[in-house]
Amino acid sequence: MTTVAEETRVAGFRRELGLASLIDVHTHFMPGRVLDKVWAYFDAAGPLLGRPWPITYRLDEDERVATLRRFGVSAFTSMLYPHKPEMAAWLNAWAREFADRTPDCLHTATFFAEAGAAKYVREAIDAGAVVFKAHVQVGGWDPTDPLLEDVWGTLADAGVPVVAHCGSGPVPGAHTGPEPIARVLARHPRLRLIVAHMGMPEYGAFLDLADRYPGVHLDTTMAFTDFVEEFTPFPPADRSRLRDVGDRILWGSDFPNIPYGYAHGLDALAGLDLGDDWLRAVCHDNAARLFAAGLSGRAHRRS
Repeated sequence: MTTVAEETRVAGFRRELGLASLIDVHTHFMPGRVLDKVWAYFDAAGPLLGRPWPITYRLDEDERVATLRRFGVSAFTSMLYPHKPEMAAWLNAWAREFADRTPDCLHTATFFAEAGAAKYVREAIDAGAVVFKAHVQVGGWDPTDPLLEDVWGTLADAGVPVVAHCGSGPVPGAHTGPEPIARVLARHPRLRLIVAHMGMPEYGAFLDLADRYPGVHLDTTMAFTDFVEEFTPFPPADRSRLRDVGDRILWGSDFPNIPYGYAHGLDALAGLDLGDDWLRAVCHDNAARLFAAGLSGRAHRRS
């Protein structure tokens, strides 16, 4: 639950950097019964991971939106994802309605490896989606599945970013890791791919992809926090590389599904000692540039 003290910590972080607001590219909003199932998964994370995973912000939808606003988050996403076929188009319809009534949420969409995916992805883009979520681990699909070839091509041609959970953390999947998504990038080098969680635990390999492809970004979601560092620490030898790709790293929190307060994720970034310019870029400026068109559209809707 958010507290005045937590809000004060986040406000202090922004004030020290001279940031009027944050942009959080990895927050979860989805239909209630779907989110309940996600929370049930995390409630069972002890048996799955060998450690508890409490949901710090287990709030109703309106209060979750209000909490982000009190933290000074001016734009966020509704990262949602299907775990089975014939679910993505329904989720996309919900996300469109959510974005329509939540002007500070970037219109988010998703897909699954299934016939018709390219059609509903195109429809979502035409309806205003400016970012997609792809969850290789939960979906259990192969990024190189021929059913997704036109999906990747459509996203690359449209220049619409896709946040992909393609790393093997916290639990490896059948098609997680850098190799499958690297094959996608080889075929679609202009794809604007945002690697969720910095690609944990294969951090270095995903940084290699960012070196190779200028459209590859990484979000900081849960990386560098005490919770993650205990079991999948970021390699100290790769820390200097974070500065090299500092224009393509984006703040992501995983709100509300985090087992600690929102400010801790920001403090973990500050603890990297990469400088205020780097922090400002990660927490606001990089996303503002990447989503300039989408943010402009949302601002118009708010006015």
